[in-house]
Amino acid sequence: MLMLGAGALGAASTLRVRDAAAQVRLQITEGNFQPMPIAIPDFFGNAADTETARNVSAVVTNNLRRSGLFAPIDPAAFIERLRGVDVPPNYPDWRAIKAQALVAGQVVRQGDGRLAARFRLYDVFGGQQQAGQQYTTTPENWRRIGHIISDAIYERLTGEKGYFDTRIVFVDESGPKERRVKRLAIMDQDGANVRYLTRGEDLVLTPRFSPSTQEITYMSFGQGDPRVYLLNIETNQREIVGNFPGMTFSPRFSPDGQRVIMSLQQGSNSNLFVMDLRSRATTRLTQSPAIDTAPSYSPDGSRICFESDRGGSQQIYVMASTGGQAQRISFGEGSYSTPVWSPRGDTIAFTKQGGGRFSIGLMRIDGSGERILTEGFHNEGPTFAPNGRVIMFFREGGGQSGPSLFSVDITGRNEQRIPTPSFASDPAWSPLLS
Repeated sequence: MLMLGAGALGAASTLRVRDAAAQVRLQITEGNFQPMPIAIPDFFGNAADTETARNVSAVVTNNLRRSGLFAPIDPAAFIERLRGVDVPPNYPDWRAIKAQALVAGQVVRQGDGRLAARFRLYDVFGGQQQAGQQYTTTPENWRRIGHIISDAIYERLTGEKGYFDTRIVFVDESGPKERRVKRLAIMDQDGANVRYLTRGEDLVLTPRFSPSTQEITYMSFGQGDPRVYLLNIETNQREIVGNFPGMTFSPRFSPDGQRVIMSLQQGSNSNLFVMDLRSRATTRLTQSPAIDTAPSYSPDGSRICFESDRGGSQQIYVMASTGGQAQRISFGEGSYSTPVWSPRGDTIAFTKQGGGRFSIGLMRIDGSGERILTEGFHNEGPTFAPNGRVIMFFREGGGQSGPSLFSVDITGRNEQRIPTPSFASDPAWSPLLS
């Protein structure tokens, strides 16, 4: 658990004050986008904390670079060597290397053993400070400090919430393809701090975070039919959501964390059910002689999207979260699956299969504006960053290779592989931790 204190740092008295509207701001478009050049010198630290300070600034640099929205400048190009986190920079030296923004930071250990981290964000061309914060925490949380500082910089320069102080839960896959061992695992969004949540005795699928970030729901094949479980990722305590006849699939939390929605197989078809986690009362939402599965709530909890073959092939439908008439929204060639509602509320991500290829795409919630972000031999399972800017998914190359995690911007730019210890599938992105 992170015990974090935070406070704002005011601008140094020698800095000029400009109208906020004149401050540098990154404009994100779908055209010929150019990442913002940003300078991030090594953070300052006392002799005993120099390595930690540099590590924190490296986390910030890597986060901003991997976002695809920023271009950290090579330190070899720096003209000025900053004199301290509280000493204003010499702006002409940073303008000369085309920096639009500059970050100065410091990480030092206090007398009580805690780390005190501070940073300032400067608008180089405007000649003023744009943001400044200070934090205190325990030494083992230095990586989270780097993520939190990254989020603060990202938000100030883009106007959007960041997504760096988050975690990914996924299925770790190891061993030969015919005898693959699947374990639930969790890690930071950049692939660090991997921790295993199950030991691999049972097959696990479709882990999903609760809004509190402390619990996940997932499906497990044990000795009998698959069951839906709740797992507290801090205590590792596990409980069955419910004992249902038949098989249950694709569990997912409601936005308020009070309900779990899932599909339940009955004979050759499956329908959607929702369970109230307090009363354990279950409500049936669909009455279709087809396969309805993979439900996902809208951010306000009023609607759900799901996949169904009620029209003859797998397509995406939207209906009220209490049930009722469902509206089909996918009409392109091929079949559609694994729909997930964007945290922004305006789009739905999906997997599309056709022509021997799998694609990850987006469409508006009425089905219009469909566009493909990436495609390959086998892409599947999109999950949104909490700000809706980035999508993570898994890709399998075929043969004896296994799946890997990738991310891509919602514009289709900046596709990147996410490092994992082994093969990995079924990612799910947590809400912001801080």
